[in-house]
Amino acid sequence: MQFEAPTAPAPAPSPTVIAVRALCEFTAKAGDVDLRFTPSPTAEQGMAGHRIVAARRADGYRSELRVEAPHGHLLVRGRIDGYDTARRRLEEIKTHRGDLARMPANHRALHWAQAKVYGWLLCRAEGLRELDIALVYFDIDTGVETSLIERFDADTLRAFFERQCDGYAAWARQEAAHRARRDDALSHLGWPLGEFRSGQRDLAKAVFNAARSRRRLLAQAPTGIGKTMGVLFPLLKAAPGQGLDKVFFLTARTPGRQLALDAVVQLRAHAPRLPLRVLTLVARDQACEHPGRACHGESCPLARGFYDRLPAARAEAVDELSAGADAVRTVAQHHRVCPYYLAQDLVRWADVVIADYNYWFDLGGLLHALTQAHQWRIGLLVDEGHNLVARGRSMYSATLEPARLGAALAAAPAASKRALQRLRRQWSALVREQSQPYTCSASPPKAFVAAVQQTAAALGEQLAGEPAEVDPAFLRFHFDLLHFMRVHERHDENWQFDATLDAPADVPRSRGAPSATLCLRNVVPAPVLRERFAAAHCAVVFSATLAPARFYIDMLGLPDDTATLAIVCPFNPAHLQVRIARHISTRHADRAASLDALVALVTDQYARAPGNYIAFFSSFDYLQQVADRLALRHPGITLWRQDRSMAEAQRAAFLDRFQPGSQGIGFAVLGGVFGEGIDLPGSRLVGAFIATLGLPQVNAANEAMRRRMDALFGDGWRYTYLHPGLQKVIQAAGRVIRGPQDRGVVHLIDDRFARQDVCEVLPAWWRLDER
Repeated sequence: MQFEAPTAPAPAPSPTVIAVRALCEFTAKAGDVDLRFTPSPTAEQGMAGHRIVAARRADGYRSELRVEAPHGHLLVRGRIDGYDTARRRLEEIKTHRGDLARMPANHRALHWAQAKVYGWLLCRAEGLRELDIALVYFDIDTGVETSLIERFDADTLRAFFERQCDGYAAWARQEAAHRARRDDALSHLGWPLGEFRSGQRDLAKAVFNAARSRRRLLAQAPTGIGKTMGVLFPLLKAAPGQGLDKVFFLTARTPGRQLALDAVVQLRAHAPRLPLRVLTLVARDQACEHPGRACHGESCPLARGFYDRLPAARAEAVDELSAGADAVRTVAQHHRVCPYYLAQDLVRWADVVIADYNYWFDLGGLLHALTQAHQWRIGLLVDEGHNLVARGRSMYSATLEPARLGAALAAAPAASKRALQRLRRQWSALVREQSQPYTCSASPPKAFVAAVQQTAAALGEQLAGEPAEVDPAFLRFHFDLLHFMRVHERHDENWQFDATLDAPADVPRSRGAPSATLCLRNVVPAPVLRERFAAAHCAVVFSATLAPARFYIDMLGLPDDTATLAIVCPFNPAHLQVRIARHISTRHADRAASLDALVALVTDQYARAPGNYIAFFSSFDYLQQVADRLALRHPGITLWRQDRSMAEAQRAAFLDRFQPGSQGIGFAVLGGVFGEGIDLPGSRLVGAFIATLGLPQVNAANEAMRRRMDALFGDGWRYTYLHPGLQKVIQAAGRVIRGPQDRGVVHLIDDRFARQDVCEVLPAWWRLDER
């Protein structure tokens, strides 16, 4: 199979196109990182603010005016927010919240730079000799406009434009040369692993074709065939022909990120001169060198003068990324800049970015925002895509907890306490008459939403004036309020609002303190996910468990023309014994009675075939009960257990117990960190016991979700309980067979595994043995 686009004559050199915003962010940013002027409006609020301002203008006002101009090998493009032809006034509109006087000076300088570049583009297009330029700041909360107006002649604007272009020209030539080298190298890149594994060629071909046809692909491929290389290599091969600017490899967990990095290492070992810049993004708390300090120059030394030192740090960092080192922290330390914000800048110059789902799919996802701003053409790879349903719901839900409100009140300065107390009163009034432990409605009361918005604005004003350190509890609750407002802006029939009492309904409640956790809960993440998938040139969602495909297409918002692929398991089915223990019930009411039978099953299997096993349970309590009973009855069997809270080192120690030639049983919770994304090949793991169907708990919240699924898809039980539960079972069972030589056994422990509706969802290649 060839991964080559049809040959064509080499195109004539084309100019480097750059947006006005991108140009000015490169040339006109200076001074400190400073995030105190918050809360900033969302993209949706910004667009709405622009429309309000435009609607206030007189006839002849022109909005979203496209302009462009060349300079050397650059072509600068953009859209002017508004132009009043009668007054010859260009308007650069910026939405904001809070006291405008607190906006950092370097923010306003950047806005003027953008406005003046637009000014020259307009003068050139309209043949103007002079022009009024207005920075129009629109407060989305009050509707108040503040205009800063200056008059410029065309020569002054042209000179400013040319200085910005000259400041970017050398870097643009460097980037154009890198892009040409990269695309040439990718065009000639060969498959790095010798022979394709069984099924790997079909996967690679489907990814390559999805990129060429600009489609979405849902690819189910079994563990052990090399999915990571099978998706990354063909998308990189397609990049030159499809004009892809970047590939974003998105993961749900840290192990997936490492697998992507390992694949890049293999590519570079095969092609040492491959000029591929690879960047890994990590969370702020992992990257931060000064935890507890606020992100501005008066608090953090790495934020002070960040943009002044950024050019030198950027130049060194891109060379390191091309050489194969993800050395952001080392470069940042050398140049005394923040590694987190350096990495964010490097996204613009990277070819492959490896990051968590939230960097693209979150409502404020950095990668998505940059893609929209720069109009990049993106190839999207979504690893372990079955996780995106639950992660999507989590990202698009917003929870407010009484304990966090209390902590914020305790830490709040006097000026902010009044706003927090007003919110507390609204919150308490909302739940005071609640007689049930859980209530659910379509949306939160308008009065409560208004209180949240007012409190968020008040806390934002306080934070904007904070000169140094900020109490973490105060800041965290502020972020909770902002997220609640962002989710509320998207709220429709795919969300529900629920209140869960923190104490029994018959316990008297104080009139002052709220006693319920409030959640604006996403039920179906498809509407937001659909927008994110549509923003990519092509997207591949891949996993070992993506069946039934219709469920994931519905829940992920994938279009109806999504291509689907299900790779047949390449391993000998006889190598995996799958046994159903239909004489045992693991239902909650039956767990105490199941302990002896469970211990007997586990120890009988262990006696017949000693080795390393892992046992999965529905809860930590059930896990402890079985482990304690087994330890008491069979003290000679080595056991180790997952704890409720395990640090990275403790997780590694848990997995290190699974060594070739060793014997013992690890106890873990299904759906936790050991249920997927771990690799224990050969004799490191010879079997698994799965003592649960993994079904979500039947409670008021999930029943409300089931009713919504019934209305949307006509099959609420499967969509809410069965498919999400069995996905975790299949993932856990997939830990046993990791390669063609592996052999093992999986015990499915519950009589319900023998039901037809359950068996229909289990992998077709499993040979079920009911005992």
